[in-house]
Amino acid sequence: MKNLNLIFLVTLLLGFSASAQDTREIRVHDPVVAKEGDTYYLFNTGRGIGVYTSKDLQNWERGEAVFSEKPEWTDSVVADFRNHIWAPDIIKKGDTWYLYYSVSSFAKNTSAIGVATNKTLDPESEDYEWVDHGIVVRSVPDRDMWNAIDPNIIYDDNGTPWMSFGSFWNGLKMVKLNDSLTGIAKPEEWRTIARRERSFELDNKDPGDAALEAPFIFKKGDWYYQFLSWDLCCRGENSTYKVVVGRSKNATGPYVDKSGKPLNEGGGTLILQGNENWYGAGHNSVYSFDGKDYMFFHAYDANDDGAPKLGIKEIEWVNGWPTVQPMN
Repeated sequence: MKNLNLIFLVTLLLGFSASAQDTREIRVHDPVVAKEGDTYYLFNTGRGIGVYTSKDLQNWERGEAVFSEKPEWTDSVVADFRNHIWAPDIIKKGDTWYLYYSVSSFAKNTSAIGVATNKTLDPESEDYEWVDHGIVVRSVPDRDMWNAIDPNIIYDDNGTPWMSFGSFWNGLKMVKLNDSLTGIAKPEEWRTIARRERSFELDNKDPGDAALEAPFIFKKGDWYYQFLSWDLCCRGENSTYKVVVGRSKNATGPYVDKSGKPLNEGGGTLILQGNENWYGAGHNSVYSFDGKDYMFFHAYDANDDGAPKLGIKEIEWVNGWPTVQPMN
């Protein structure tokens, strides 16, 4: 691997123990990352929420899942839920880590976002224990025109916590959280932060054809940047996922793209997309580590039967806008 502008080829060898794996070969969807001490912790979609660790962002070792058994409440949202948990987000407040996660049925808005907490990410610590706090927000078919998946938490300049989330339907949403970060603040405050037009009238039974999901908001200087994924994930060579971005002076928006078009009106400046070697690059997260800004994402390897693999690219900023090197 020449540098972090090259996608890291990482494939998970299912069924092997961490010690038996080639730690450079992991398979992931929807990666998010936190750093504690000298170790990076990557959380991703998978059974019980997958976990990987690294000292250098290049070599990764598989750890134990967050949940060895599904949270008790999940069957009340998805019947006979099989502990395949989607799209986590990880933040730290004070001395506590908060891990948000999604429970859903594919292509339905039968969904909920939950949260668990821990004092440390180090499984060797005596303080290591994930404590689940249940549902933060839930979407219900025939009631809600939004989908409660793909959470991301951001604090605004006043120290107020907001959760952005969503997939398809009537766009991406943002809601104010309470001080405990385990529920919606009262009185409720909601925003729509991104939306695309559809070719037909939307109803509760169909997510629509204006695909967008997975908002991730990152503060850089005076601007909040909303990264989001357009088009279709999880279809191997038929995946059309891509990452677009807009920015705002306020965490709650309105966000506009480089041309000035609001994200609420279908705007979005393209920053990353796949090619003939890598299908459907998307569902990203963005962080500053050791003075550099990085984008984490997944893409499907055309040379490995469309396996989903981890991508990491260093972000460069040009005239106030993020850029990354194209896929190789």
